[in-house]
Amino acid sequence: MKRTGPTNEHLRRLIEDLRKLSRKENVRIWKRIADDLEKPTRQRRIINLSKVALHTKDNEQIIVPGKVLASGDLPHRITIAAYQFSQTALAKIRESESVGMSIQDAMTKNPKGKNLRIMG
Repeated sequence: MKRTGPTNEHLRRLIEDLRKLSRKENVRIWKRIADDLEKPTRQRRIINLSKVALHTKDNEQIIVPGKVLASGDLPHRITIAAYQFSQTALAKIRESESVGMSIQDAMTKNPKGKNLRIMG
C-alpha cells in the first residue's frame, strides 16, 4: 500500500516549506523534521515538559516535530518550537519566562538551524 502522507492542508504546506528551506539553505535538520512530521499521527512525537526540563540546559533551543504536553515544570529558560502545544503547556512555558513558538516561526528566525536540537 502506498503512503499518501497527511491530509491536513496546513501540515502539508509546512512539510513542503521545510523541504524547500532545507534545499535552499543546504541544511539537513529541516528535512529531518519534515520527514518526522510526515509520519502518521500515532507515530509522531509527544513529549512532556518534565522530559524537556530533564534533558535541556538554560537558554537552549529545541524543536519537537510533534506535540508538547504540560506534565512537569520548566526550572530554566528555553526556546521550544513545536508543531502543537497543549494550552496548559503554553501557559507553563510562559510562566517560566521561556518561549514557545511554531515550527514556521523557528524557520524564519533561524533558517540555518544553528544551535537547534530535535527532541522527542
